[in-house]
Amino acid sequence: MTERYDLILKNGTAVLPAGTLQADIGIKDGKIAAIGTLDSASAAETIDCKGLHVLPGVIDSQVHFREPGATHKEDLKHGLMAAAAGGVTAVFEMPNTNPLTTTPEAVADKMERAARSALVDYAFYLGGTAENAKNLAAWENTPGVCGIKIFMGASTGDLLSATDEEVAAILGSGKRVVAVHAEDEMMMNENKKTILGESTDVKLHPVWRSAESCISATQRVLRIARQTGRRVHILHITTAQEMEILARNKDIASVEVLPNHLTLHAPDCYETLGAKAQQNPPIREKEHQDALWQAISDGVVDIIGSDHAAHTLEEKDMTYPQSPSGTPGVQTLVPVMLNHVNRGKLTLERFVDLVCSGPQRIHQIAGKGRIAKGYDADFTIVDMKAKRTITNAQQKSKCGWTPYDGMDVQGWPVYTIVRGHIAMREDELAAGPIGRPVRFRETLAAQ
Repeated sequence: MTERYDLILKNGTAVLPAGTLQADIGIKDGKIAAIGTLDSASAAETIDCKGLHVLPGVIDSQVHFREPGATHKEDLKHGLMAAAAGGVTAVFEMPNTNPLTTTPEAVADKMERAARSALVDYAFYLGGTAENAKNLAAWENTPGVCGIKIFMGASTGDLLSATDEEVAAILGSGKRVVAVHAEDEMMMNENKKTILGESTDVKLHPVWRSAESCISATQRVLRIARQTGRRVHILHITTAQEMEILARNKDIASVEVLPNHLTLHAPDCYETLGAKAQQNPPIREKEHQDALWQAISDGVVDIIGSDHAAHTLEEKDMTYPQSPSGTPGVQTLVPVMLNHVNRGKLTLERFVDLVCSGPQRIHQIAGKGRIAKGYDADFTIVDMKAKRTITNAQQKSKCGWTPYDGMDVQGWPVYTIVRGHIAMREDELAAGPIGRPVRFRETLAAQ
């Protein structure tokens, strides 16, 4: 009897847990049902993937979609469209919206908003504060919550836990992963007075938000993590010294880096992009960038996320430091990093580990992060030979721009498949909605 599938991916080069090899993949009821040679099988649809690489669905574990509160610059609909257009099959959205995502009710509101138009799967961080710390253990398993987020240094929004006492209260309540924006607020406040002063030079951004402020915050949160016995996930690391420290503390901390910090460097990016290169923590000098790449090679880094943080061009054109920090990036994560793969900076298998297996492992995601029978049929299908130019006109984000406008890359996503549904086919988006809440191993019983 001929086996019948909903969808077959035929003749592709698949990145599997056991290695990279040519294989057909059969999909049924949104799950991976077969991997191998499926010459005798049939399907409602077959995609010929000859010459293409079939990756597990890419998970962007750090995005800011600004809804509610700042939908003039981004919203869930456009952010999720940008994800699908860029080959991303799931996103974790941050809590520094207005109102802040610091209660189960705020999470439920975002879940309802996302469900209306989502082209990819989604989950939301619950913001940790001194005020809600005592409730986090009870609230962290709210459906749709991917973890707890804290800001040790002020960034976009009003979510801030600057002191050791505030951080300890949050880390001492609950078990889920705590993601940390590690900049020392007190040190940066002093720098702003003594170094930045009245200057309007954006090239001073990495001086004001100094390497030392990041090193201090990372050392502090690691000390508190050991005191409380709570694992932490340190986001968007930018300095060589932090990587040295984190390499010695992998038993208590995991590590994220961003494409921007791996691709752009000071002072060049500020001279060419101005405030469009302004983000927190800042893009730094080449020696720091080289250390980030070495940490990827050494296995110190666990995850690459985009930190998609859209602002309008009108806002970015404001005089520094009134110009807001953050750049869009969810749609460009895959092509920018595939270009690095083609340049020999990392292997395709290491890329998959950083954007698929790493998020699954750190966040204990259920059914995603690898191509294996029984897993969600999430795939990012890429053409490693395709040469394209990234442009503002391609961007689905509501802000309508990218710091990579005009950049030539080799490697491009051609299909985004979410639980067997084609969300993007050769740059064309599906109508949707397709996306659903991401499930987590520790919270399956609650869901």
